[in-house]
Amino acid sequence: MNPHTNEELLDLIKKATAGDKQSLEKVIVSVQDLVFNLSLRMLGSFPDAEDASQDILLKVITHLSSFKGESSFSTWVFRIAVNHLKDYEKHMFARFPLNFEFYADDIRNAKTEDVPDMTQDVEKAILAEELKMSCTNVMLQCLDVESRCIFILGTMFKVDSRIAGDILGITPEAYRQRLSRVRKKMADFLTEYCGEYGKGKCHCKDRVNYAIRSHRIHPAQPYFQTAVPTQIMLDVKEAMEEIDDLSQEFSFCKTYQSPENLKQFIEEFLDGTSFTVVGNN
Repeated sequence: MNPHTNEELLDLIKKATAGDKQSLEKVIVSVQDLVFNLSLRMLGSFPDAEDASQDILLKVITHLSSFKGESSFSTWVFRIAVNHLKDYEKHMFARFPLNFEFYADDIRNAKTEDVPDMTQDVEKAILAEELKMSCTNVMLQCLDVESRCIFILGTMFKVDSRIAGDILGITPEAYRQRLSRVRKKMADFLTEYCGEYGKGKCHCKDRVNYAIRSHRIHPAQPYFQTAVPTQIMLDVKEAMEEIDDLSQEFSFCKTYQSPENLKQFIEEFLDGTSFTVVGNN
């Protein structure tokens, strides 16, 4: 949970827009994991999520003076992030889009047994876990952008339907209906094809080398497992998530710490002359 109350954040924001760098840093730190985790689920890969998070945090910083406290700060940040990510076209899956039909065909027909050992002496169980976490995030890319956003807001962040509907420009009723449909779509796919969460024949340990060759995972850089789950994520549960009749600990419901590069980017921005833009917008 966020260590700051709304009143404390409003006070920090007021000080930040008046030029207090330490207050601005506290404000940005309070939402950087939220922004990164939302970006990761929307875009599917750590490098793309890191780049998008930098863009979003810059928008938060440069528009901070426009926040008037009419909603919670997290809701305000969600709106900025969602609007940015819905139109974001610089990520890998914008260039190489996925769908459930393609994913299913790859599961059924990939010649995984023909791929030689590519683990580079990294324990296969570690790489299998990396693939599982990667797979559930990449699978979100099979959804259209709007459905993906609905699923992430409702399943991972558990945003209230009134707030989520307002962010997405639809009614709360329409949001709840669409969330129910997309949750079922995800659950049906996992049940049919995934041997880790459902009854399918696809098991991560059998596809490790295939995933390495396809550049899905990298033995030298296990992104998901090096991003240790954080305990200070805004309103996010890491516990078991029930989706229709399928109840498992879904990897896309876990939360991850922002990469060190993102933290360094924030520090360098705050130390630079660009800090003066905070109070001028």
